[in-house]
Amino acid sequence: CLYKPDTRQVYFTPQNQSKKMEANTMFLTKALLLVCFKVCFTLASDPDPIQDFCIPKPITSPHHHPFSTNLPCKNSSELTTEDFIFSGFKTPGNFSDTGLATVPVNPTTFPGLNTLGLSFVRADLKPGAINPPHYHPRATEVAHVVKGRVYSGFVDSNNKVYAKVMEEGEMMVYPKGLVHFQMNVGDVTATILGGLNSQSPGIQKIPSVVFGSGINEELLVKAFGLSLEQIGTLKKRFNPVMSNEH
Repeated sequence: CLYKPDTRQVYFTPQNQSKKMEANTMFLTKALLLVCFKVCFTLASDPDPIQDFCIPKPITSPHHHPFSTNLPCKNSSELTTEDFIFSGFKTPGNFSDTGLATVPVNPTTFPGLNTLGLSFVRADLKPGAINPPHYHPRATEVAHVVKGRVYSGFVDSNNKVYAKVMEEGEMMVYPKGLVHFQMNVGDVTATILGGLNSQSPGIQKIPSVVFGSGINEELLVKAFGLSLEQIGTLKKRFNPVMSNEH
């Protein structure tokens, strides 16, 4: 049996080249979509639970993060209704010198929230007190005014402010990662209940981030048009270490 080579010639016409380019483009598009899907899935705020609930067992190891979703769960036979009840919202927290008191609720203070992708906060503000501009990098927040009148709002990525004075019973949403704030404009102590869609939302308070984190003073002078003395005063106020030294 003699081998007979294929003598047919292949001609790369413009039409063939176009089809090849379309195929390559489709492949790259599919690959890009796959990468985007994997990245978006990886960066989701909290993973979906794979069971009804998980009341974590007490962990004494210093290597465990308090908001970890990988803690071992108690056996359901050990659980009671009390594991799913939190009573700490009955009273306000300790007021700071600025007139703000907060009661944060997360799996550390309320283990029943573990793996459910939720956390809460009660904030009480004395007349004139503020909750300074801050944001949560990993969660959207919904704030409900239980008592009082509160000037509340947030700033979007175009520097547009959405704010108004909220009355009792009103609710406002602060989109994830956007700076928001509150100020009591009434004559009585105001109470706000906040809910966040992550058990570890994180918080970055703008004054503390800018002036209390150790950013180079020369940069701050140029950024804000302030003197070194003024920057030093602000750093003493918002840097915990410097505040304790003076």
